[in-house]
Amino acid sequence: MEITIPPFDLKSIAPIILITIAAMVVLITDVFFKKLPKETLGYLSFLAVLITGLITFAQSGSTVYSPVYSFSDTFVVDNFSIFFNYIFLISTAIVILMSVYYLEQEGVNYGEYYTLLLFATMGMMLMAGAADLITIFLGLEIMSISLYVLAGFRRERMDSNESSLKYFLLGAFATCFLLYGIALLYGATGTTNIKEIGTFITDNHAFSNPMIVMGASLLIIGFGFKMAAVPFHKWVPDVYEGAPTSVTAFMSAGPKAAAFAVFLRVFLVSLPGLEQKWSVILWVMAALTMTIGNVVAITQSNIKRMLAYSSIAHAGYVLMAVITAGSSGTASILFYLLVYVFMNLGAFAVIMILGKKGDENLQIDDYSGLGYKHPVLAIVMSIFMFSLAGIPPFAGFMGKFYIFSAAVESGFVILAVIGVINSVISVYYYLRVTVVMYMKKPARDFAPLSLSPYIILALIITIWGTIHLGIFPSMIIELARKSVLLP
Repeated sequence: MEITIPPFDLKSIAPIILITIAAMVVLITDVFFKKLPKETLGYLSFLAVLITGLITFAQSGSTVYSPVYSFSDTFVVDNFSIFFNYIFLISTAIVILMSVYYLEQEGVNYGEYYTLLLFATMGMMLMAGAADLITIFLGLEIMSISLYVLAGFRRERMDSNESSLKYFLLGAFATCFLLYGIALLYGATGTTNIKEIGTFITDNHAFSNPMIVMGASLLIIGFGFKMAAVPFHKWVPDVYEGAPTSVTAFMSAGPKAAAFAVFLRVFLVSLPGLEQKWSVILWVMAALTMTIGNVVAITQSNIKRMLAYSSIAHAGYVLMAVITAGSSGTASILFYLLVYVFMNLGAFAVIMILGKKGDENLQIDDYSGLGYKHPVLAIVMSIFMFSLAGIPPFAGFMGKFYIFSAAVESGFVILAVIGVINSVISVYYYLRVTVVMYMKKPARDFAPLSLSPYIILALIITIWGTIHLGIFPSMIIELARKSVLLP
């Protein structure tokens, strides 16, 4: 039997190869150079992410109008995947900067932390460029396994172990749904290639095939877990609260964007004919995700849990844009996910600066009087809260504006109204943090700030992104429009 080896195109996966090699180099360096300061591993990882970003930028020049497929059409480099790679790399770089001092402070300065971050990033990049359901599964598992370990990285703490175990068990359960959905689609169409599935359904008018409809429904469940969409969101508050704060920040940005990347590619390319069916389901999910996320966030006294429910609500806003299934809706998703990286990671950076070992100041009342004790830090936190609430002129406002506009243009006026109402509700709990900082007396003395040059750099980057994309969004919006994935 002759076995045909598919042609290799290493150039198309050069960023993935580089970040994989970097992850292994960091791991080996940690093993064989034990006397080396752990910060060095952070520098190496940060440098690897920067170089990967440059290679990704070099790839963008040749794919403006022509996606490059490789490895028997299982992987594609196009503007869509490149834009998402930027999101992943920016979020990873910021999280590395936030982590260098935090890991030392928490006594968990182990070298494998950076290796796991890089492997998770590699999995996300594989997901964004996946053109086959098997490739998606491969990238999803690489990312997820890394996150399971990272969530329990403070191995001596029960809440961290609980976080990791819950995430692992529920994640494995969601993976079963995803795999069963893939199996059903393969059984109905005879292929796992995303484009070929779309062609089969269109050519054979198989829009009502029960196996295809059931397969698509199971994919929605699997992806819904990763996107933290209602009713698959239950894991988010506990996992976010128990995981190390740097890991929580990481999980709230890149992995969530990766889930939306594969969701968009699968449903816009392979299942466009089922749009009427899945858009009804997503309409309900978007409305519930926005509403439950925002309403429950109001009742939270722990800032990490508040941001967890806030992230659920933001997933609802993005789902609203997914339903529009048009170029403006997809472009607004790309822009919003990039904006969310800056404003959300910035908020987590402030939380980390105020924390100390064994006492992370996670209660919202712990921020009482911060405006008087550390006015600059209070202003910075206020900027991120205003942006998350969607208050102009910050980037969060522009992100929500483009999403709501896309929904109205596509005729989803009621859903846009629900989104606006939810955005108003969110103002309450975001501004509560600001009110506590400026209008309440300190409940206790503030510990010395956990400042380092790295986290200051992370704050500068996130503040710049939050303000710049709010005032001058046109360049990124134009880039997002060019990166739109069309069926």
